[in-house]
Amino acid sequence: MTPDAAPAPALKTATRLLAVIRHAASPPHATMAAEALREAAERAGLDLTLDTAEQPAAGTADAVLLVGDATVEAARHAGRPLIATTIVEAIRRPEAALRAASSLALLPRPAAAPATAAAPAAATPDEGANRTLVGITACPTGIAHTFMAAAALEKAAKQLGYDIKVETQGSVGAKNTLTAEEIAAADAVVIAADTGVDRSRFAGKRLIVAGTNDALKDGKGLINRALVAEPQGGAPGGAPSAAGAPAKAQAPGLYKHLMTGVSYMIPLVTAGGLCIALSFAFGIEAFKEPGSLPAALFQIGAQSALALMVPVLAAFIAFSIADRPGLAPGFVGGALAGAVNAGFLGGIVAGFLAGYVAKFLRDRLPFPESLEGLKPVLVIPLLASLVTGLLMIYVLGAPIAAALAWLTEFLRGMGSTNAVILGVLLGAMMAADMGGPVNKAAYAFGVGLLGSETYAPMAAIMAAGMTPPLGIALATFLARSRFSQEERDAGKAAAILGAAFITEGAIPFAAKDPLRVIPALVAGSAVTGGLVMLFGCTLRAPHGGIFVVGIPGAVGNPLGYLLAILAGTLVTAAAVAVLKRSAPAGVTA
Repeated sequence: MTPDAAPAPALKTATRLLAVIRHAASPPHATMAAEALREAAERAGLDLTLDTAEQPAAGTADAVLLVGDATVEAARHAGRPLIATTIVEAIRRPEAALRAASSLALLPRPAAAPATAAAPAAATPDEGANRTLVGITACPTGIAHTFMAAAALEKAAKQLGYDIKVETQGSVGAKNTLTAEEIAAADAVVIAADTGVDRSRFAGKRLIVAGTNDALKDGKGLINRALVAEPQGGAPGGAPSAAGAPAKAQAPGLYKHLMTGVSYMIPLVTAGGLCIALSFAFGIEAFKEPGSLPAALFQIGAQSALALMVPVLAAFIAFSIADRPGLAPGFVGGALAGAVNAGFLGGIVAGFLAGYVAKFLRDRLPFPESLEGLKPVLVIPLLASLVTGLLMIYVLGAPIAAALAWLTEFLRGMGSTNAVILGVLLGAMMAADMGGPVNKAAYAFGVGLLGSETYAPMAAIMAAGMTPPLGIALATFLARSRFSQEERDAGKAAAILGAAFITEGAIPFAAKDPLRVIPALVAGSAVTGGLVMLFGCTLRAPHGGIFVVGIPGAVGNPLGYLLAILAGTLVTAAAVAVLKRSAPAGVTA
């Protein structure tokens, strides 16, 4: 028996819990679970009653914890909050099981309706009630949408009269981190993320999962939906309203899994690409001199950071699908993708394969409950790594490597006309939804090609991503009468965001007047993307905006690169000014 080392803090109000423990296959394990829960409850200061096969118990309780086979007795406890766990979890992590049950007991419970009352209407949050919420926001790059979504949720909560604390999982790590006490005290949880987010902290809480754009468009709606959502893990296993059902409905799609992998890969690509560029600043072949600084920089960039790019991509795609069990097979599959020259395409395939194999083994593999603890540390890593590895070596690796080689040669061998068309397409995609799925699809395409030493598409993508906010900023300066004072002030901030390659700086303008602004942004970005490809510009870093131009070797043909950005900015500004000519300042289309 190995209960958690750190005792949970005692609750300020007495919480009465009933733990019903049944395990016909192994009564000794049921006894161990009961003892572990009893000791954990004493340390946490909880009022716990144990109901075992040998000593049945009854009485009032604020919540009921069903352990092992006790889920079949759920009907006996109808009307009380229920949460289920396994015998193994009760033995190994009794504090976690009790915390989840305690959190469930603290949730507001609707009053019973009078017998003569009409059928209840759909659940809605109590008007004027003082509610406390917590939230998490995250996006693939962890720069703009992460913080914009957090601000939108905070604004919506304030308008509703609620309190909310939002943890931002950005590019520099988690900020405003939620504590266990804050989570326990919260009435509901809002997760607005375009990448996978660990939800294990929120067992027993009302929770809603959505994208960052949902928070930007309807923060109030998200909060209200969270307050009436089913508690996570709040029903016994197998019940229709158990956590499994909502989780399935809210499970992230292929896009979110891919973006999770890309978000963890980007720092490696940035560091690796810039180290290589610095190495080339000493001479294009200076790295070949053993022991020299250029050789060290090249080793750090090409042989270390970029060598980890594909394994990290695959591992965190698998992590988004299967949580921690997906990491080991994901790393293995990604490493094999690199070994067979399948590149980022192989990494994507390996990540999805490893994730779904690990998820299947985790959820479907029959295993004696007494040995359940071996699954995450032995069985799943071994079997999932074998399946993923063997398929990558003998079945998938060669055709994916051939496809990547064809794509690389096609891009390198494109004539100027085809290159310009590709640049126009990628540029238009960057401005189409400014940080949304279309934008991120183009961005992921460019980042992936960096690992294949194809640098032109990334140059077109980043330049085209800078022109929407830069063009808007210029338009607010040149055509001041067509913008409100608030918009002119926002234009100054948009200029800084655009220079830093944060396309989302143009979103407030596009959201307010989409029919006029979005076509102008797309036109300017398409022009920039086409010119970058026409001028033969290249870029070794996937981020950094205008500031990477000053790093030796980071940008090929930097003058042409800057001219392309300037041209797209002018086109965007002129198009916005012309299209808004018939719109009074501040009017929404």
